Amino acid sequence: MTRVAVTVNGEQREAEVEPRQLLVYFLREGLGLTGTNVGCDTSSCGSCTVHVDDEAVKSCTMLAVQADGRRVTTIEGMAAGGQLHPMQEAFRRNHGLQCGYCTPGMVMAATSYLEENASPSETEVRQALEGNLCRCTGYQNIVKAVLDAASPERVGRAIGDAVNGPEGGA
Repeated sequence: MTRVAVTVNGEQREAEVEPRQLLVYFLREGLGLTGTNVGCDTSSCGSCTVHVDDEAVKSCTMLAVQADGRRVTTIEGMAAGGQLHPMQEAFRRNHGLQCGYCTPGMVMAATSYLEENASPSETEVRQALEGNLCRCTGYQNIVKAVLDAASPERVGRAIGDAVNGPEGGA
């Protein structure tokens, strides 16, 4: 067993893990953060995507010991103060989910991508999400949601709604 200390969703967590335990199982089984899904175990589907030091990572290909001393954000850590993250809100607003299995990974991958390219084209969004699969083939609305989240006035409105409420009052 190896001791790891990881900051997960802003909270310092420590645990003993098997040296070969994958990060996704550490998060799900060790910490009870089941929003990160296990889809393929081979990094093909992206349903296990989380952020490690603000970069999108497929947690089924990373060992928990490799996360030692790093910051991990899961889908549970995206919303703040009871308000959805602007990307989550864009997915809700644009019906960017069907069964929802891929949604946490899509949200995490898309959020990381917009940090790199804040004003992507539709083609760029599709290429950026190539490593994330939707079993329901709901790609059209997923891409629409990411473009919506990238739109400054939409993001500003979502953030304003989170702060002031949807009608502008507190």
